[in-house]
Amino acid sequence: MGRAMLLTRIARLALRAPRAVLISAFVCALAAGVYGLPAGLQLPAAGYDVPDSESARADRALEEVFGAGGYTIVFTVTGEAGVDSPATRARADTITAALGNSPYARNILSYWAAPEPLNASLRGNDDRTGLVVARIAGNDEQATVRSHDLAEPLIGTRDGVHVAAGGQAMTYSEGGHQSKSDLLLMEAIAFPLTFVALVWIFGSAIAAALPLVVAAGAVAASSAALSLIGEFTGVSVFAINLATALCLALAIDYTLFIVSRYREEIAGDAPPGEALIRTMNTAGRTVTYSALTVALTISAMVVFPQYLVRSLAYAGLVSVAFSLIGSLLVTPVLLVLLGRRIDTLDLRRPIARIFGRTVSDTTSTDNRWYRTAVFATRHALPVALAVGAILLVLTLPALGMKLGYPDERVLPDTASARQAGEILRTDFDQNLAGTVYVVMPDGAGDSGEIAEYAAALSRVPEVTTVAAPDGTYRHGSRITAATYDSAQLGDAAYLSVGTTLDPYSDAGRQQLKDLDAVPAPAPTQFGGLAQRNIDNVAGITDHTPHVLIVIAVMTFVLIFLMTGSVILPIKALLMNLLSLGAGFGVLVWIFQDGHLDAAGTTATGYFTAFIPPLLACVAYALAMDYEVFVLSRIREEWLKSPRTAADNERAVALGLARTGRIVTAAATVMIFVFIAMSAGQVSFMRGLGIGLAVGVALDAFLVRPLLVPATMRLMGRLNWWAPAPLARWHARWGFTEEDTVTSTPPKRAAEDRDVAAKVVAE
Repeated sequence: MGRAMLLTRIARLALRAPRAVLISAFVCALAAGVYGLPAGLQLPAAGYDVPDSESARADRALEEVFGAGGYTIVFTVTGEAGVDSPATRARADTITAALGNSPYARNILSYWAAPEPLNASLRGNDDRTGLVVARIAGNDEQATVRSHDLAEPLIGTRDGVHVAAGGQAMTYSEGGHQSKSDLLLMEAIAFPLTFVALVWIFGSAIAAALPLVVAAGAVAASSAALSLIGEFTGVSVFAINLATALCLALAIDYTLFIVSRYREEIAGDAPPGEALIRTMNTAGRTVTYSALTVALTISAMVVFPQYLVRSLAYAGLVSVAFSLIGSLLVTPVLLVLLGRRIDTLDLRRPIARIFGRTVSDTTSTDNRWYRTAVFATRHALPVALAVGAILLVLTLPALGMKLGYPDERVLPDTASARQAGEILRTDFDQNLAGTVYVVMPDGAGDSGEIAEYAAALSRVPEVTTVAAPDGTYRHGSRITAATYDSAQLGDAAYLSVGTTLDPYSDAGRQQLKDLDAVPAPAPTQFGGLAQRNIDNVAGITDHTPHVLIVIAVMTFVLIFLMTGSVILPIKALLMNLLSLGAGFGVLVWIFQDGHLDAAGTTATGYFTAFIPPLLACVAYALAMDYEVFVLSRIREEWLKSPRTAADNERAVALGLARTGRIVTAAATVMIFVFIAMSAGQVSFMRGLGIGLAVGVALDAFLVRPLLVPATMRLMGRLNWWAPAPLARWHARWGFTEEDTVTSTPPKRAAEDRDVAAKVVAE
């Protein structure tokens, strides 16, 4: 009753002072936009690493003991006249000087200045490219900014010499800058597409513009909230992209649901004031419950240790919150101010007349979704088996999913880090960006023991050289007294291990295990990209079971509170997992296995590790969004019936008939938004966009219209069963809509009786 009273008060506030509420909302949104939109774009492109992991401890020891921590930056200097030409050498000297003048660059090594034989690994096989390598001090957030600031004036083509800058920090930096461009592209695509879709849904351009107004305010408010959160904890710039996509999807979704219910009440001959109050106590309640479900599901991501993933959870939470606030406060006000004018500027009717067609009654329950629901209930077992089989077949590729962390191949070909990475992969035997750091913070022993250890490490397959304090080792022997990026201070020491292997590959991970198996004179900590990749992937996989448990428990609790059933939550969980698994299978088939040209990206043979749990949480939340919409309306019809087995079928048919068009419309809008998101050039965000679009499409066009009615028909009255103690508890404490469904406008009640009679007849 308290929830109904609150929503009734909101409706009455909209009726009593619509202009004051609208002006207040506009001022707040404007202030949020002025602060949040510019500030949001300044958020860092960092947060990938797991604090206190082995690689993090190794890097901390390198910095605190040796002043050698940070991230590697690699400049590739390619001269048309050859690597030893004066022009190429001059560009290299300019880079070396710039690094030398920076307080953040250390351990600088250049092909043109390094002694033999160290310089051999810095010369490309094409005899046109040489390298300048350095370590940039700072954590991933600091090194990302510093690497970009150092590299920006040095890269590019001049006088026949091309310079590119690579390394993990540069990859993070350019990924962040690209995400800002992708955000503008997404908005430029999403707003026009969704407006067209909403015109198709509503007919009226005025009604179509209303959800976009709410979405724009939610985007501005979410950007401001994320920027404010960023003042106190880490927030990644990618959170802005996700927040924008979710605001567009959810604000439009929620507003669409409320506007559609209001128009339905008006069409049922309810007076405008009563129609608004009824809308808020039915659609408004459902939207609130849906938002709670989505928010709690996405909030499960806060258990991950990487702040990038946690910041995506923050993005989800603020997006849901402001989408809900906008739909509950702004939408009723606009409905009051527009009144009957909400249906003006109907663009569908003239188009329909051109093609000799008439516009269908969007409030009728005798529609395609009703007929689909009847078909599914009449053929329940075959439909359930067929749809389940399709989803299981689509899931099969997901069984071979592999996880890794993003390298430069997530970037477009024009990115400097991508260009440098391609040169390092194809023209150099040693992958300098993949250097393994072996740190012994204490107890390293004397120099002789360290030398023996370095010699043993150099015997590991695919190791090119090992830099030790007393020289450089290859194949078990010291080849020179010259060394680089190694040191011994007291009883602490560190060594640098060169490798031919990709640090993100299976072979690179195995080599790290082989290096770790070599007996050391003291406890070791391994650093570098290979170890960082293992640690960061483990940070995801180790916590994923906790996330899944949280989601399963929340699904059960929330659906039980809404329906009073212990069967429907289990059914919802299983169906959502089926559609989610199918979505993962499609993504693995495209992005990991490289089919369909990997959707215009480079297939690396693995998935960016944080995308599957992010996709799982968001896609599952959106599936629950539709589950709540559909179940709430089915339950509304169920509560008005005598609650027999036949009434269960009638409730399913009527509930789907009432919500089906809205679910289809909302799904269409969401798909447009996520397709716009997939137009970006950062491959893991493209994968996220396509994954969400596929997940929404499968859920809205396969699971909801077919699998839901089929399974509910098979279960009959068992759908609504709960043990007696739980049933009594729910009757007292559960979320119930019985107080909001007792009065139905006469026109709609008569139509519902006609449709119910058809269900019985069929």
